[in-house]
Amino acid sequence: MISTMRILDIYIARSFLKYFFFVVLILMVLFSLFELLSQLDDVGKGNYQLTNALAFVALTLPRRLLDLMPISTLLGGIVALGLMADHGELVAMEASGISIMRISSAVLATALFLMIASGILAEMLIPGMEELARKSRAQAVSTADITITRQGFWARRDNSYIHVEKMLDEGVAADIYIFKFDNKGSLQLFTHAQNANLQDNRQWILNGITQKIITGNEIATKKLKTLTLDSFLSAYQVSVLELPPYSLSTPDLIRYIDALQLNGQNADQYSIALWRKLSVPLTTGAMVLLSLSFVFGSTRGTSAGYRITLGSFIGIILYFADQILMQWGLFLNLEPFITAMLPVLLISGIALSRLRRIF
Repeated sequence: MISTMRILDIYIARSFLKYFFFVVLILMVLFSLFELLSQLDDVGKGNYQLTNALAFVALTLPRRLLDLMPISTLLGGIVALGLMADHGELVAMEASGISIMRISSAVLATALFLMIASGILAEMLIPGMEELARKSRAQAVSTADITITRQGFWARRDNSYIHVEKMLDEGVAADIYIFKFDNKGSLQLFTHAQNANLQDNRQWILNGITQKIITGNEIATKKLKTLTLDSFLSAYQVSVLELPPYSLSTPDLIRYIDALQLNGQNADQYSIALWRKLSVPLTTGAMVLLSLSFVFGSTRGTSAGYRITLGSFIGIILYFADQILMQWGLFLNLEPFITAMLPVLLISGIALSRLRRIF
């Protein structure tokens, strides 16, 4: 009996994973096409060509996979179990004494594997791939000589090297270092600014200036309230350089949140990204629970096609509801934890209320 149950567990898990990958492949192709069309708007800017756009789409595939995992688990579960129901396999299992709870546990065990996989994607694979994608795109779009770091970037202008330590919200940069060299390669002037405000005309207004002027073996220190950096980078070029919150690892997010709060900036967007690293795997699990309610719930006597159509409709609604809830959370200044967990609570509530009538 134990070996029979193991065979059934493997069969259910294999069917679930098979249709999960089938659904996620279709959705990834579709959403990748949308991303490519978006990237085509930048083709021709600087050195950004079609090959660069294709490379960007390829490098951002892991992030797209993570975004689509919840809806793919919902549809994969509905398709796999729905076809089993249509073919009479679920009825045969129940007739042989296997309970609905036991069948569901096999599906949930497989879902646990997907939840762990989504956590690994978010923490270990996506940050590096997204950083590489953004670096390649920024260097191609921008005409400046730029190297992106996790939280800022280096730029070269004539004989000066400019390091922006952190990009904050609303066109504000923090900790700007400027190293100016003479024609012989000797350091001539060092400038540090506590922060900078970006203007629309590619002008940067530096604040809290400390300068060290090097003349021979002497170093003179000078303090300035403000300093203007002309014709540096526009707001659009800076937006290209910024790594989005979801692309950062947990340690980087924590450091970035601390830096924003230290400079009196709103860190809610990054705090939400931090909590969503936990909520996305949980949402994936909640979607599996919801898929069970479609197969064993009130739609049990209907065809797999009807379940798939209904599940797709509800999945799309929940996907956009997730995006809307996040934006509303930012707009209403809700606690980031609440904003990130609202989709999990919503989906789990719907799933459990439907499953209560079954078990």
